[in-house]
Amino acid sequence: MIAWLHRAVRGQSADARAAPPQQRKLAVAVAGRELPVVVRRLRNARRLTLRLAPDGSEARVSMPAWGRVADALEFARSRADWLAQQLDRLPPPQPVGHDALVLYRGEQHRVIWQERAARRPVIVDGQIMIGGPADGLERRLHRWLAAEALRLCAQDLTHYCARAGQPLPRLALSRAQRRWGSCASDGTIRINWRLIMAPDAVRRSVVAHEVAHMTHFDHSPAFHAHLGALYEGSLSGANEWLRLHGRTLYQPFG
Repeated sequence: MIAWLHRAVRGQSADARAAPPQQRKLAVAVAGRELPVVVRRLRNARRLTLRLAPDGSEARVSMPAWGRVADALEFARSRADWLAQQLDRLPPPQPVGHDALVLYRGEQHRVIWQERAARRPVIVDGQIMIGGPADGLERRLHRWLAAEALRLCAQDLTHYCARAGQPLPRLALSRAQRRWGSCASDGTIRINWRLIMAPDAVRRSVVAHEVAHMTHFDHSPAFHAHLGALYEGSLSGANEWLRLHGRTLYQPFG
C-alpha cells in the first residue's frame, strides 16, 4: 500500500506540463475516411479542445488530466463536419520540381532546374536555381532549405540570447508535427525546419519564444512579459500568421 502511494505521488509530480499521449489507436469518420485521433492529457487544461494536424494526417484532442478518453473521442466525432471543412481547406499536395513554387522566408520562389547548373541551390532574381540530376532534386532542395533554417536560426538564437543575458545553448532542427519550437530541460532549443518558409519575423518570434523559456520554463505572466521585452516585433501578428498559414508549410516535402 505504501509503495503504491509513493508511485502515485511520483506520477502526480512528474511532468507538470503534459502527460504522454494515449497509445490506443483511435479514429473518427470524416468525409468518408477514417481520420486518426490523438488524445493528449494536459495537466493545466480545463476543457476539451480540438485541432487538425497541419498536414491533415490526424485530429488532436487535448483534455484535462482527469478526463476520459471516451469523452475525447466523442468530442471529436461531434465535430466531424468541422474537421471535414478544415481538411477541405488544405492545399492539395504538389510535386516539388522544375517550375514548382516554393516558399522561402515568406516569399514564393519558382524552382528552375538546369542540369548543368550548380547542384547547390542559389537564388537569382527571385528564382531558386538548382542543377544536377533531375532525380533527387527534391532531396537536394530540402537539404538546402534545412541548412538555411539552421543558419538563420543560429543567428536569431545568438541575437536573443544576448538580449536575454543567457548563454548560447545547443541548437537543433526538428520535424515536429505539433510544435514550431521547444526548449528541453537540458537547455537544447529545437526549431521546426519548415519555419525557413515563413516570413523572417515569424521564425524569429519562435526563436525568441524558446529563448524566453530559458528564463521562465512556463507560460506565466512573467514569461509573457519577458518575451514581450525580448522580441522586437508583433507577437500577435506572428502568431496570427502561423494560425492562418502554418499548415501550408507542411504541404511540400511530405
